[in-house]
Amino acid sequence: MKPESYIQKAYRCILQNDFEEALRWFEQAIIANPGDAEVHYRCSITYGRSNKLEMAITHAEEAVRLQPDKPEFALHLQHIKAAELVQRARKMVENRKDVTKSELYQAVSHLKSAVAMDPLYAQAYVWLALVYSELDEHARAISTLKEVISLYPQESGLQHIMEELKQRLKSYMQVQHRIESEDM
Repeated sequence: MKPESYIQKAYRCILQNDFEEALRWFEQAIIANPGDAEVHYRCSITYGRSNKLEMAITHAEEAVRLQPDKPEFALHLQHIKAAELVQRARKMVENRKDVTKSELYQAVSHLKSAVAMDPLYAQAYVWLALVYSELDEHARAISTLKEVISLYPQESGLQHIMEELKQRLKSYMQVQHRIESEDM
């Protein structure tokens, strides 16, 4: 079968929301023509949408290696790497009650790197703000969230998170005031 036939089958699968089958066809197209940067790029996008970020990065890197003059390939690679860092940070802190400060600061490091790699990736900002809040760095949390709100002012969910962060700051300030009052 010709590589184009594999690609057509992959696109049909995508239209049917069968991403697993689409990935199988993209991989077949790559076996048939491993030097096609565009197919590696498309395969990477599909892996990314399937949240298989390691494979998405592998194919994005190959697309960039094969065709370094395509800026969209490099931008996609940066986005996928940022998504992987956000995913790593989330795993460190999400739904865990025993997270150490060291782990929180490591998550901050990952999230800052993600924001630097893809300055338009809203999830990176949101998670960075939430981790700052967990560290009781509420001013930084609010400032970080304001950045993403300026990028996406139409996102009402961000306003909800902002109100939550402001409430956390208010509670934190009340506790600090009580502690100071008791010390006097």
